[in-house]
Amino acid sequence: MLDFKNIAIWQRSHQLTLDIYKATQQFPKEESFGLTSQIRRAVSSIPTNIAEGCGRRSNAELANFLNIACGSASEVEYEILLAKEIGYISPAQCESWTREIIEIRSMLAAYMKRLKSEH
Repeated sequence: MLDFKNIAIWQRSHQLTLDIYKATQQFPKEESFGLTSQIRRAVSSIPTNIAEGCGRRSNAELANFLNIACGSASEVEYEILLAKEIGYISPAQCESWTREIIEIRSMLAAYMKRLKSEH
């Protein structure tokens, strides 16, 4: 088992989760059960799945959870775009978060590839 807190992908995805939670506090109240809830669930799913995978006993199980985290990252990328297009975040914020989510997804893919080669 790995200590997820020492993994750079977890650290970055956790920080992105904190940033998005803070920013979504400013979303309209009518979005509480809509986009606010959806983007928070999706972004927190990334570090959550990394942590859960690290608690598993095999690289195959870890890779499966990293794959789920990768799917959540793609969902967040879309929700960030949606938030920008409906005026909830600025284009600059969208660009910054999109760059970060693409980097996180790239890191996840590289980690999964490394796990596969160790197998």
